[in-house]
Amino acid sequence: MTTMATAAPARASQAWYKILYVQVLIAILIGAVVGCLWPSVATNDWVKALGDGFIKLIKMVIAPIIFCTVTSGIAHIQDAKKVGRVGVKALIYFEIVSSFALLLGLLMGNLVQIGHGLAVKPDAAAVASYVKQAEASKTIDFFLNIIPDTVVGAFARGDVLQVLLFAILFGFSLMALGSRGERLRGMIDDVAHAVFGVIAIIMKAAPIGAFGAMAFTIGKFGPAALGNLIGLIALFYATAALFVVVVLGLIARLVGFSIFKFVVYIKDEILIVLGTSSSESALPQLMEKLERLGCSKPVVGLVVPTGYSFNLDGTNIYMTLATLFIAQALGVDLTFGQQLTILLVAMLTSKGASGVTGAGFITLAATLSVVNPALVPGMAIVFSIDKFMSEVRALTNITGNGIAAVFVSWWEGELEHATLQARLNQPTVSTTTDTQ
Repeated sequence: MTTMATAAPARASQAWYKILYVQVLIAILIGAVVGCLWPSVATNDWVKALGDGFIKLIKMVIAPIIFCTVTSGIAHIQDAKKVGRVGVKALIYFEIVSSFALLLGLLMGNLVQIGHGLAVKPDAAAVASYVKQAEASKTIDFFLNIIPDTVVGAFARGDVLQVLLFAILFGFSLMALGSRGERLRGMIDDVAHAVFGVIAIIMKAAPIGAFGAMAFTIGKFGPAALGNLIGLIALFYATAALFVVVVLGLIARLVGFSIFKFVVYIKDEILIVLGTSSSESALPQLMEKLERLGCSKPVVGLVVPTGYSFNLDGTNIYMTLATLFIAQALGVDLTFGQQLTILLVAMLTSKGASGVTGAGFITLAATLSVVNPALVPGMAIVFSIDKFMSEVRALTNITGNGIAAVFVSWWEGELEHATLQARLNQPTVSTTTDTQ
């Protein structure tokens, strides 16, 4: 504690240009400027590679981090019933909050009917590949795909759910070993610390990755590409913000903290997600920060990785809004029953979406094909702007999963309130260097 107290002032007085989130923010702004003024430069393969390379570096360590944290968390629990209890509480929370996200999207889509009068002719060929992937995403296939063909294959592909399944089984096995497994548990903890060290090194390249991703996005699509669809983007942004402030804000207030202070606390991760359009790019660092915030390590290890597949609030809002927008644009009147079907189908199709490229668009295809097949060609209407909404989907997802871990820790009675308040009340203290 003494070391932490003496180190904090030094970090608080750190030069502004050395702070990670400042560097990322500046990189995003520069990337946007380059994309607008020099699109030919911004769309160069080498510029695109900067963003893609950073995301690949992060994804490289996601599988070992999830394995180590989940396995260690379970292995250190002496009561197997507690693991099951935490899992059930997390799933209950996910389903309730996801339902609120879907309902809010449906409500806003009906109140602000932004799709009416949009003169756009859909091109079904533009979304054919996504529709094929959606048709292949059967519910049974989803559950079967959780089981890896081989353990090595799960790690090689970086499949979060498959690694999570093996980690849970391995954790229970270590728990059953008792004292005989102490040495192996210690090794796993050491490996986790070493991998977090790798992440600390990788994060130094975050500004470069954010610059490349933002420059390429703006250079390729550009502000002019938005056209009349700017209304849908604005409505989606407003709905996501309303969800974070109202729904997640009320949950935070119930636990006893401010949602705004929490957002400031994870500002590094939010800016990285904003620059890369990938919530996975901040997963390992988010888990580490939540532990330092006072959340129980076993809860963080179970809730956050699971939430990346079962708690996609931003994706849920997007699916209901986009479905209503497409229906309005094509002049298709959806009955009350069909709108209820959107809620039920979207609740299923969104599961496991985070590990799929273009996940939001693929799950939208799956939802539309069930609600009304006549709407599927209309996906081309939102195809060109999907990239501009993916950032907010990712931002909402990561914020929602962070709040979920805090809430379940509180529900379990394992949230250190003093640590929580101390961290949230010191937003100027950089947390990226606490473990260094």
